[in-house]
Amino acid sequence: MNSDEKLIEQIKQYQTKSDSLNISFLERKSLLKSVEKYANNFTNQLFSAKAYVANRYEKEKLDDELLINEQPNTIQELLNLLEERVDKPGLNPQSAGHLGYIPGSGLYASALGDFIAATTNRYAGVFYASPGAVRIENALIQWAGNLIGFKTEFGGNLTSGGSYANLIAIATARIIRKVKAKDIELTVIYLCQQAHHSILNALKITGLEESVIRTIKVDAHYRMDVDELKIQIAKDKDEGLQPFLLIANAGSTDVGAVDPLKEMAAIAQENQLWFHVDAAYGGFFLLTKSGKKLLEGIELADSVIMDPHKSLFVPYGLGMLLVKNVHHLLEANTYDANYMQDAKSREEEYSPSQLSPELSKHFRGLRMWLPLKLHGIEPFASSLEEKLLLTQYFYRKVKELGFKTGPFPDLSVVIFWFEKDEKDNIEFNKKIIESIQNEGSIFISSTTINGKFLLRFAALSFRTHIEQVDLLLLQLKNCIS
Repeated sequence: MNSDEKLIEQIKQYQTKSDSLNISFLERKSLLKSVEKYANNFTNQLFSAKAYVANRYEKEKLDDELLINEQPNTIQELLNLLEERVDKPGLNPQSAGHLGYIPGSGLYASALGDFIAATTNRYAGVFYASPGAVRIENALIQWAGNLIGFKTEFGGNLTSGGSYANLIAIATARIIRKVKAKDIELTVIYLCQQAHHSILNALKITGLEESVIRTIKVDAHYRMDVDELKIQIAKDKDEGLQPFLLIANAGSTDVGAVDPLKEMAAIAQENQLWFHVDAAYGGFFLLTKSGKKLLEGIELADSVIMDPHKSLFVPYGLGMLLVKNVHHLLEANTYDANYMQDAKSREEEYSPSQLSPELSKHFRGLRMWLPLKLHGIEPFASSLEEKLLLTQYFYRKVKELGFKTGPFPDLSVVIFWFEKDEKDNIEFNKKIIESIQNEGSIFISSTTINGKFLLRFAALSFRTHIEQVDLLLLQLKNCIS
């Protein structure tokens, strides 16, 4: 046997083993049947399943099976493992009783979109590689930008979430406004006490952590105090500092507050500030009547982020950045590489890779596009309208039980607490939340603002209806009886 024959024999030996990854039609049919049964069983029992399982956090012997080893498993063995150690313990964000955090509830149509995207594995980073995938993602950007009120020449990118979208927005602002390292200590950024922690993380990553960061106080509704903002900007200018960036909330995480966007936009324009709006939670409430009014002024922003995996109910892993001037995104993110020179032959639309730092990009837009096309817009708008009304209902009813509340909710979050006596307030409210979480049918969360321990109601699952809210109210009543 000559050297070529030996080489060919080796190749064929490895080919035989690697071909096990290429699953046959009958095997695919069997695997899909098992997975479909598992997914359907999980979905069918969502209304009866616990929203939270407080135990089973400790490591069990079964967890050793999660480790990677040389031995293959059957699909049923793996599904059993997932059921016991992944899909039972902890928080179930798919549950109708999930009333604790902001992310939405995971549309089944999105799962179908993910399945198609992973099966076809279209590369959605460059138009040349998959014009259809890029056109779909650009169509989503076009729709969301129009919803905000951007007119022409805007652009954006679908990201993994709001944190990454904030990062790209702030990096773009720094590049476009030419904030150099030598200027950092004189550069001023304005945000409020309710700003999301991902903003501060983005400032750190973009080298702006050492700039002058002004935390503007909030009013009684937890919205930025624009009078203090004006005073602070004027003072900074008098001191020779360089105001650069103004960041607003359109749905803060703690309380769901929406800053006075129109007034802040005017201040930004007057002082030549880049105006960024973090609408990760609240942005898609533009689909509602009251949301349009509440978010008036968002169209004046230089950049906006929105999270479809929050108020459009798609699964975790989809955020969105929109920038009023697409050329700003291009300037901040476009790069060249010799091995990608073929892509230049087809550039009929902007590619996601030109508008963000991300190059290896899967087709994540299909998880948003498929549900919107399958269901239409109306069910999404109706669900958001329902959540606003449920929140107002809870706000009124929890007060009737004797609980104290924060301000009337802007969106779908209510902060509340029970005042037993000054000494025991914190411990008593901790016992309330522990009681509800341990029972598990409903999940609520807590927060601390200005040293005060508070309970949080956050309605953003399309599965959550008045039955779940009434159950929570009954549980709260029992806790204080």
